[in-house]
Amino acid sequence: MRSLQIKGVIPPLTTPFTREGDIYEEGLRKLLDFQIEKGSRGVFLCGTYGSGPLMSVTERKKVVEIAVDQIKNRITTIVQVGTPSTKDAIELAKHAEESGVDVVSCVPPFYYRHDAQTVLEHFKQLVKAVEIPVYVYNNPKTSGFTVTPSILSKMADLGVKGIKDSCFSLIEFSHFLIEFEDREDFNFIIGTEALAMPAILLGAKAVISGLANPFPEIVVDLYNTTIKGDYEKAAKLQLKVNEGRKILHIAKSTNAACYAMLNERGIDVGIPRRPVLPVTTEELELMKKEFMRIGILKS
Repeated sequence: MRSLQIKGVIPPLTTPFTREGDIYEEGLRKLLDFQIEKGSRGVFLCGTYGSGPLMSVTERKKVVEIAVDQIKNRITTIVQVGTPSTKDAIELAKHAEESGVDVVSCVPPFYYRHDAQTVLEHFKQLVKAVEIPVYVYNNPKTSGFTVTPSILSKMADLGVKGIKDSCFSLIEFSHFLIEFEDREDFNFIIGTEALAMPAILLGAKAVISGLANPFPEIVVDLYNTTIKGDYEKAAKLQLKVNEGRKILHIAKSTNAACYAMLNERGIDVGIPRRPVLPVTTEELELMKKEFMRIGILKS
């Protein structure tokens, strides 16, 4: 299995939907161009913000095909293939590889509770199924399974090439890095902009950022400033980014908040897929006011 070093800011791309609940192809193509123009170095498709668990296997394949066609190798494409079923995850991974995707990422199989041996076997089968790199997506809150440093080491022995860590703990992230001090050819991605600066300084090569869906510019600025070593400016940007995250939580769903703010910026992404509800008028107005107050949204 070949390797790929992923760097930069990568939004877990919002999937546009029509009011009828169908994939909104025109909106998806425009959103991809918007992200590329604003400096994102890749996209993470069909994840939490991308409503992957709310789509059928066929729909997820369609999102991948549209995205690969629109991106045309301009940025890195990562596809989240996790499902409760190993069979479906492998089908999605093979399709992603055939479509020209760079990396597949997989959350541990969810809904049913599994032990480490079961999860390791799942990833063993997934790695065997494709030649492109396979990353584990550590999201205990949604999957119900926590990838520990020792489990990650065993996954690496099986051929897993990286991790998107969304456990929201800098301590836990550092434990992964310590476990892999003597290993090479493994990529660490922090799965939240909230810890971007410290995670980059510890060794993260990329940041997968929900806030970068509607506001990629500030997260790209934070990443680049940290890489350049201007830590005083980077610290100020990190605080502003974290304030932006707090504003997204004005809505009952940060997923819905991203749809609202993208639409507000003139990027028509339609509405969230049910059961996620659109933001209320009151939530939208308050978010707009707060984002303008801190200078992330321009009037």
